[in-house]
Amino acid sequence: MQRTSDINVVETRPLPSPSALLAEIPKNEAQAEFVTRSRQDIHRLIFTDDDRLLLIVGPCSIHDVDAGREYAARLAALAREVSERVMIVMRVYFEKPRTTVGWKGLIMDPHLDGSHDIAAGLRAARGFLRDVLDLGLPTATELLDPITPQYIADLVCWSAIGARTAESQTHRQMASGLSMPIGFKNGTDGSVKTAINAIRAASQPQTFLGINLEGAASAVVTAGNPNCHIVLRGGSNGPNYSAAQIADTEEQLKGAGLIQSILVDCSHDNSEKKPERQPEVMRNLLAQIAAGNTSILGAMIESNLDGGSQPFPQPVKSLRRGVSITDGCIDWKTTQALVREVHAAAATRLR
Repeated sequence: MQRTSDINVVETRPLPSPSALLAEIPKNEAQAEFVTRSRQDIHRLIFTDDDRLLLIVGPCSIHDVDAGREYAARLAALAREVSERVMIVMRVYFEKPRTTVGWKGLIMDPHLDGSHDIAAGLRAARGFLRDVLDLGLPTATELLDPITPQYIADLVCWSAIGARTAESQTHRQMASGLSMPIGFKNGTDGSVKTAINAIRAASQPQTFLGINLEGAASAVVTAGNPNCHIVLRGGSNGPNYSAAQIADTEEQLKGAGLIQSILVDCSHDNSEKKPERQPEVMRNLLAQIAAGNTSILGAMIESNLDGGSQPFPQPVKSLRRGVSITDGCIDWKTTQALVREVHAAAATRLR
């Protein structure tokens, strides 16, 4: 008989079931309680029951877990210093969407050599998330592959659905069943409506194809996720964080019957992909808050031990420690100064 399926499949590699991996690398009671408490805190920030600012800060992606742990330890100390006025959540991004091709993140290629040892990547991701939580630092990630959450979502406090996937029915359905607050980014063209439609869809009950904890194909039935909000990240037409653009987003959210709570990504098109401009974006937001804006929830900042980025692929031994291999970041000194500046400015926001 003529073969009609798997014509272009070279290999299929079995993975441990989610339940097996969760049993192998379990969360402890303290970690579970911290994740729950952090999610509740973020909920209050979204729905304006807490006047602190939310800062989601950290590397564009985690590729070196040792450098990532050093960064997390520094950020945890800074987070304690500013906790009265600012809630800091660390970017712990393991999956990277690619416009064409490129390194797809620690889960997909943990050895950075094209071997795509996904089982090792999932183990590395769970281990790293536990390490960050043990520092008393909430975790944030972007969930890209719809199977990934079964392996790591129990250790994630906040998640993003990116600009490339906010329009995807698959990701909207997935978000409807997730247990943490979700930020939907506007589309790559800058469309706020894309994110608004995504929030509306994710807040509703959904039924879709997925896997259960045993790894079996399942019909997943959800109740809807009530903790979704918008993230402005700019678009192909330029930045979208000005006071006029924020006001327009507020009106669109109000018209859709959604909470007027806006997180602004200081990177990507809002900084014109120039990482050194992120503080400029943050200061603009602080000025809007000082002028009385109450819808700005906080901001996202891409930061690492050292600034900029480095080309990849290249030999792993040649990589500079603490420098991004994906989007460029600001360095630690700049990050520390900016977070303290946000803390000082946030005093005007507290009731």
